[in-house]
Amino acid sequence: MSGILTDCGSGVFLERGVGCRMSDGVALVSDHYYPPDPGPHPTLLMRQPYGRDIASTVTYAHPVWFARHGYNVVIQDVRGRGDSGGEFYPFRHEARDGAETIAWLTVRPESNGSIGMYGFSYQGMTQLLAAAEAPDSLVCIAPGMTAHDLYHGWFYHHGALRLGSVLGWGLQMLKADAHRLELAQASDRLEHAWANLAAQSSVVPFRDHPALSGEGLPSYVLDWFDHAEPGEYWSSLDISQSLGRVRIPALHISGWYDTYLKGSIDGFLALSQRAGSDFARQHQYLVAGPWLHLPWGNLIGAADFGPEALLDTDALLLRWFNHWLKGSGEFSGEPRIRHFVLGENCWRHADRFPLEVSHVFYLHSGGRANSRKGDGVLSPAPPAADEPTDIFIYDPEVPVMAPGGPAAPAGQFDQAALELGNNVLVYTTEPLERPLRVFGIPRVSLYLATSASHTDLVAKLVRVPPQGTAEFICIGIARSSRLLPQKEYAADYIHQWQFDLEPTSCLFRAGDRVRLEVASSAFPLYDRNPGSGVPSCRATSWDWQRSTQILWHTAAQSSALHLPVAEDEG
Repeated sequence: MSGILTDCGSGVFLERGVGCRMSDGVALVSDHYYPPDPGPHPTLLMRQPYGRDIASTVTYAHPVWFARHGYNVVIQDVRGRGDSGGEFYPFRHEARDGAETIAWLTVRPESNGSIGMYGFSYQGMTQLLAAAEAPDSLVCIAPGMTAHDLYHGWFYHHGALRLGSVLGWGLQMLKADAHRLELAQASDRLEHAWANLAAQSSVVPFRDHPALSGEGLPSYVLDWFDHAEPGEYWSSLDISQSLGRVRIPALHISGWYDTYLKGSIDGFLALSQRAGSDFARQHQYLVAGPWLHLPWGNLIGAADFGPEALLDTDALLLRWFNHWLKGSGEFSGEPRIRHFVLGENCWRHADRFPLEVSHVFYLHSGGRANSRKGDGVLSPAPPAADEPTDIFIYDPEVPVMAPGGPAAPAGQFDQAALELGNNVLVYTTEPLERPLRVFGIPRVSLYLATSASHTDLVAKLVRVPPQGTAEFICIGIARSSRLLPQKEYAADYIHQWQFDLEPTSCLFRAGDRVRLEVASSAFPLYDRNPGSGVPSCRATSWDWQRSTQILWHTAAQSSALHLPVAEDEG
């Protein structure tokens, strides 16, 4: 400790603005919180781009709380943010900077040589990238609501851009860049856009959004749009190709309604299977709550998931770090997977994820499954003979809205009003005679012909309780250009679309109905497909092409919803 110390009470002291020089000469700055008792102590590190004084306290206890429990806590501004030097380009420098920061912390006098990392979202990614550098003193991490594979788990979903979240986050990041670089005009444009964030997804072409470019502004948001396919651009920024270099335990925290749900679950699964040692593979843990990105609580969209949703995640983290950094052994009794069951509103434990599909519902209708007023049915029995096709029109100018409406807020929202449109096909079971507990990754297999050369399919799992509301559970999307080989894809030809929905844990009680919605958009959660082959980010209304979608459910083409159903397991 060499700087001026601030007394935070209870014996905890804060040293602000501690500098650390990277190997390329750039200085990174951090705040250090020291515990009451004489050291050395283990260290908790968070690296983030949002201001180190905030320290993700929107979801975590203040660093002082962790310091009171015997930890040095270091909150660092990443390169190009806050008081740290260098230029910010999301994810690009976090692996080396993280590893060099850990090496520096290890030899400081207050350190006992054991370091853990915590944080969610971007801060989760800084942990994974640092862990893949295998610094000797990094003992464990706790990445929350993040992704090991940026293309598939953060930015795109089966080829569709997660437009609302990507654009919103990009504007937020560029706002800080404009302030830092003193770009007054760019800052004004960004602040104007931020003041009416919900309207920004409707700007077309969105790659030419006036707030995203300007003299001196970084290019990373435009780069995200320009790299609409997986490849080296993305893998150079994440750990999707370096999982084997991660050799430490990780506690993955995710939320069933989080933007990065798929990313979090996929990261847990990938490291459980492909981390660089048996020890690391056996010590990946998952906590999947009912939460959205922030805050983590019981009120999610229009739903109240009850008191058990208010899990004390700070206490959980403390047990995690005490176990690995202090040798307390107190995490040894924790389950490998702890998941909150939507609808049952309680926590359950599991040893494996995902479960195999064990329940299939087949789509039926008399040819008019359009809207919930139609005749669409889900049944365990496949079509015994040819049934009339269901037809709907996809119009990019008037896309089907995302769950929650035009702003696409996350959470459990009633879909009943949206289901009145004829541009949505709705298939529903009879009231269930027995409970059905879904745990895993739902999947659809749909036979569809479209008049367009390019299109999307969106499938949504919905629970309909006896009172008739339509409670959104999870969603999936597939883009023809990614799901189907273009050399085999043709308009007006029946293709089988097989794709996953996002993971879930949900109870359908006896008397509830299971519902599947099928559409061709969920805007602005996902970007709208122009239908013309023009890249979505560059498409204007002149490029929008309507299409006729024909869904088949016959004896030979049995479209179906596949559900992983769990047995009681504690």
